[in-house]
Amino acid sequence: MSVSTSKTWWHLSLAKQIFLGLAVGVLLGWLVPEWAVKTEFLRSIFLNMVKSIIAPLIFASIVSGIAGGGDHSKVGRMGIKALIYFEVVTALALVIGLAVVNLIGPGYGVPLKGDALNLASVSEHHPMTLPETIVHAFPANIVEAMVQNDVLQIVVFSVMFAFAVSAIGEKGKPILVFCESLAQVMFRFTSYVMHFAPFGVGAAMAVTISKMGVGVLANLGMLIGTLYLALVLFIVLVFGAVAYLIKLPIKQFIAAVKEPFILAFVTTSSESALPKAMEVMERFGVPKPIVGFVLPTGYSFNLDGSTLYLAVASVFVAQAAESVGGVHFGLGQQITLMLTLLITSKGIAAVPRASLVVLFAALHSFGLPVEGVAVIFAVDEVMDMARTSVNVLGNCLATVVVARWEGEFDEARARLFGTPAEIEYELAHGDVALAQAAMEEE
Repeated sequence: MSVSTSKTWWHLSLAKQIFLGLAVGVLLGWLVPEWAVKTEFLRSIFLNMVKSIIAPLIFASIVSGIAGGGDHSKVGRMGIKALIYFEVVTALALVIGLAVVNLIGPGYGVPLKGDALNLASVSEHHPMTLPETIVHAFPANIVEAMVQNDVLQIVVFSVMFAFAVSAIGEKGKPILVFCESLAQVMFRFTSYVMHFAPFGVGAAMAVTISKMGVGVLANLGMLIGTLYLALVLFIVLVFGAVAYLIKLPIKQFIAAVKEPFILAFVTTSSESALPKAMEVMERFGVPKPIVGFVLPTGYSFNLDGSTLYLAVASVFVAQAAESVGGVHFGLGQQITLMLTLLITSKGIAAVPRASLVVLFAALHSFGLPVEGVAVIFAVDEVMDMARTSVNVLGNCLATVVVARWEGEFDEARARLFGTPAEIEYELAHGDVALAQAAMEEE
C-alpha cells in the first residue's frame, strides 16, 4: 500500500491554511463587521461536522485499543495514574491563578453591574456534585449519550463494551475487526473535515471580532490580561516542568498540538479539537488505548485552563466587591474557595456555560455578589478562547505523561513527527489513514 506524496508548488499545509483563515477572519470582523456576522453559518457547519466524528471515534478507538490489547488491568492502572496527574496539575493551576490575581488586583475599582438577562441564563443551571457526576458517567441510553456527545458517558460505555468483547473470545473478533476499521475510517473522515477548518476558523474569528469589537477589551482589559498572563505562566512553569521530567520532545510536541490548540482557541470549543488531537497524539507515539482513554476522560477531569480561570474570576469579583462594600476576602477564605473549586470544577461536564455556572455557584456559596458573573459575561468569549485551548494542550500532554508512566511511549516515533520519515513509518505499520494525514500536513 502506498500514498502519493506529490504536491503542487503552491500547496499550503493545513496549519498554514488555518493561520490564513484566522488572519482573513480578523480582517473581515474589523473592516466589514456587518458582513462578517453573516459568515457564522460556516462556523456552525464546521462544528457540526466535527461533532459528528466524536462519538464513533472515541468508541472505536477505546474498543479496538482495549479489546485488541487484552490487558484489562491496564485500564484501571491508567485510570488511577491519569486521575492522580489530573488532580496535581489542576491544583497547581489554582495556585498560579490565585497568586497572579492577588499580585495584579484587576478587580479593584470595577463597578459590579451587568445584564440581568445574562445572569438569569447562567443561574438556571448548576454544577453537578461529586455523586451526581459519578452517576452521570453511567449512561441509561448510549444512543442519547452519543447524540449529545457526552464524552464521559461514551468513555465509560466503551470501556465496559470492550471488556465484554474481549471476554467472549473468538465470537467477539468480528466486532473487534469492525471497530479497528471504524477507527481508521474516522481518522480518514477527520482529515476530510479538516479541509473545511480554515473556513470554519476564519468565520469564527470574524464573528467574534464583529460582535465584540475592540472596545470591550478596554473595559475589562486588566482581567483579560491577568488571565492570559496566568495561563502563560502555568504553561511555562507547570507544563514546562512536566515536559522536562518526562523528557518530552518539545519541538515535535508543539508541531503536533498546534492545530488542535488553534481550533480550540478560535472556536472556543474543546469538541472541535478532540478528533484532531486524538489523531496527532497517536501519530506522536502515544498508544491508541492510552489516547482513546486518557484524552476523552481529561475533557471532564483535567480542565486546567478552566480551573485557573475560575480562580482568577472568583477573586476578581471578591476584589470588586471589596472596592464597593469594603469587606475583605482574605487569603484563608480564598484558599477555602480554591479547595471548593478543585472539587466542583469536576462537575461541569455537559453543563451549558460550564465555567460560568461553577463561578456563579461558588460566588453564591461564599456570599460574594453574583452580579460579578454578569460583568465577566461581557468578555467571557475572549477568556474562553484562552482557557479552552489550554484545556486541550493539557490533555494532549497528559496522554504522553500516562504513556511514559506506563513505559509505552514511542519516543522514536515522536521524533519522526512532521517529517517525511513519519509517512514511511506509518505505511510500514499499515496505518494508511495516519500516513495520509501526515502527508497533508507537510
